[in-house]
Amino acid sequence: MSADLGISDVRAYPVSFPIPPERRVALGIGTAVKRDAVVVKVTTRGGLTGWGEAHHGRAHTAVAKLIDTTLRQLVLGMHADDVVGVWDKMYRFQLASHGMGAGACLAMSGIDMALWDLRGKAAAMPLYRLLGGARRGVPAYAGGVSLGYQAPAQLIDEARASVAKGYKAVKLRVGDAPARDIERMRAIREAFGPGLDILTDANIGYSVEDVRRVMPAMDELGIGWLEEPFPAHDYRSYRAARGFGRTPLAAGENHYTRFEFNRVIEDGAITILQPDLSKCGGITEALRIAAMASAYKLPIHPHSSMTGLNHAATIHFLAAIDNRGYFEGDVSRANKFRDELVANPGAVDRDGRVWPLEAPGLGLEVNEDFLAKHPAIEGPGYV
Repeated sequence: MSADLGISDVRAYPVSFPIPPERRVALGIGTAVKRDAVVVKVTTRGGLTGWGEAHHGRAHTAVAKLIDTTLRQLVLGMHADDVVGVWDKMYRFQLASHGMGAGACLAMSGIDMALWDLRGKAAAMPLYRLLGGARRGVPAYAGGVSLGYQAPAQLIDEARASVAKGYKAVKLRVGDAPARDIERMRAIREAFGPGLDILTDANIGYSVEDVRRVMPAMDELGIGWLEEPFPAHDYRSYRAARGFGRTPLAAGENHYTRFEFNRVIEDGAITILQPDLSKCGGITEALRIAAMASAYKLPIHPHSSMTGLNHAATIHFLAAIDNRGYFEGDVSRANKFRDELVANPGAVDRDGRVWPLEAPGLGLEVNEDFLAKHPAIEGPGYV
């Protein structure tokens, strides 16, 4: 690593774009009306730049402000190759005590991802190689903000478009009502047969009794997992629901750092782990979570965030861990953060796989004009 990797600047860009009414998707948390993101740029004294994504946390201007003020001051002057040291300083001075909780973890994640992008560029090496991985295909499922609460016939049409692209797995949104959810799951299974892996995500929309009602149908239909039926902190409900059937429970996108995942693993109710590299503490912390899960023979199926920066980082990460699971492919309609901020890094091949990029670092060029043309839109993203 070059000695000119001292961090000279850190800047966060909160960006947004509205979703037209005809493209909105209804989920367990409401109907999506806009998309927000926080893009993080770290610059070194030698002139190298790294890019990352901090999840917006539905408060993108607040997360960006935390980066631009508090965290920036903590890390200026440190070396970009000292990812563990930078992470530890942000943790000790902002997260470990009473410093913004999850918001601080989101902010830290974006800075950490940008540092790994920088390290790869400095070493002229793609991130997957820097992490000790190999260029291998990673299985992907059709996810993102898609496959919502539409009528079964429309849902089949949407799923068919993803299957035509090469996806061998799709994730349906449940949490509407047990009867309607079962109708949609059954319609997809009957339309595509046993060869399609069907996953589900309730977006915290279920009660314990709802899970008791849907689990027999999920077992019958061979559903791959039930994701986030309850809020992340509701450990008791997860323990209760684990005994309702054979379908695994999945969670992790709203669990932060290895310390929260440690409890998830010890509880044993959630066996599909889904850390988000833009939320859990960044790539540095995701590697720790994956290593801990590997000791328990648990797979990692990361949650994807808003932008192609997260998508590229996640594919690199999955290519470098031994307990890799699915990549969550973003098949959301007209996601500008995937297609205009950067070039889409998550194109799926005919075998339903995605591949890590070969250029140094994350392997992406960021369109900085896009950042200027898409300022933050205040207000809730789901209504």
